[in-house]
Amino acid sequence: MKLHRNILAFARRHWHVGAAALLTAVAGCARELHSSESALAPAGPQAQRIATLTWMFMGVCAVVYVLVILALFGALLHRRKASLNLPNNDPVEPDMQGEKRTWTTVLTCTGITVITLFVLLIADFSVGRAAYKFSTADPDPMHIQIIGHQWWWEIHYTDWPDRFGERMAYNTFATANEFHIPVDPDHPVSVQLDIESHDVIHSFWVPNLSGKRDLIPGHGTSLWIRADHPGTYYGECAEYCGYQHANMRLVVVAEPVEKFRAWLDAQRTPPPEPTTEAQKRGRDVFMHTACATCHTIGGTSARGLVGPNLTHVGSRILIAGGALQNVPGNLGGWIIDPQRIKPGAVMPRINLAPDDLRNLLEYVQSLK
Repeated sequence: MKLHRNILAFARRHWHVGAAALLTAVAGCARELHSSESALAPAGPQAQRIATLTWMFMGVCAVVYVLVILALFGALLHRRKASLNLPNNDPVEPDMQGEKRTWTTVLTCTGITVITLFVLLIADFSVGRAAYKFSTADPDPMHIQIIGHQWWWEIHYTDWPDRFGERMAYNTFATANEFHIPVDPDHPVSVQLDIESHDVIHSFWVPNLSGKRDLIPGHGTSLWIRADHPGTYYGECAEYCGYQHANMRLVVVAEPVEKFRAWLDAQRTPPPEPTTEAQKRGRDVFMHTACATCHTIGGTSARGLVGPNLTHVGSRILIAGGALQNVPGNLGGWIIDPQRIKPGAVMPRINLAPDDLRNLLEYVQSLK
């Protein structure tokens, strides 16, 4: 009885701690909803279904939690009341009516639990079924091939609807760690991502647009996405894949059709020729160092396939497999000492004189 009184006294004294924790959790959820990488801030039909299912599960869990806490305090109060009213020397008589009520309550709660679990199971199955129907609804999707590497994403545009330009083999192009998709409220465009892994198990996940999809080496798979709202959405590898797993990120830019068509046309053409002396010297530095043996730049003799395609790297948001913002300082640090920024990365350290580095940065930043 003393233990019960202590528990109740503690609850009365420290109720505000629980309230503060609840408010903190709610505030955290609110911040998360405004994040650019959140499964609870859907920007497409696939993510919307997953978010609805998530809120459903969270609501059920919250109701169950509240009911369990109320039942616990009810049991403590009932026990305390019964012990206070019980004479010290009187024998305890069995309460058959109380036993019957207890069994009725237990069986009812068990039945409700089973029904609730079946409802959640059916809801989860329905979301999966809807995802399958979505994948077959658009007869003319855009095709993008994505290959996961340790630790960056190789991206190839292989096919797109006719209204975005000619669908010819020589118009296909490659990029890295960033891809763009169109947003058209009148004629939505589904995007089929053909995903595979080059080395180990990865997992492609852009929370705002869809669920995750595992990449098993030697077994290609597909994922369908669609963005209903323009925006910049961040994704990541959701399966531990090595030392720099946390720095394997990517960007999805969803933009209106006009902007997307302009971006598509720019990506299908070689970058502009260097216009300044610094840029020309920077191109010479690129071509006569290890850069050209690992990377490709359209319109030049650089045809390396080890690292990301750099044809339009100057227009990208992130570099170094998503580890850094694409600004000159970060790019210079990445070129000079990539192992300090991303230990374990394939890219070697490149020793350059200060003038050569400045010229190289001028050239690379001009590749837009």
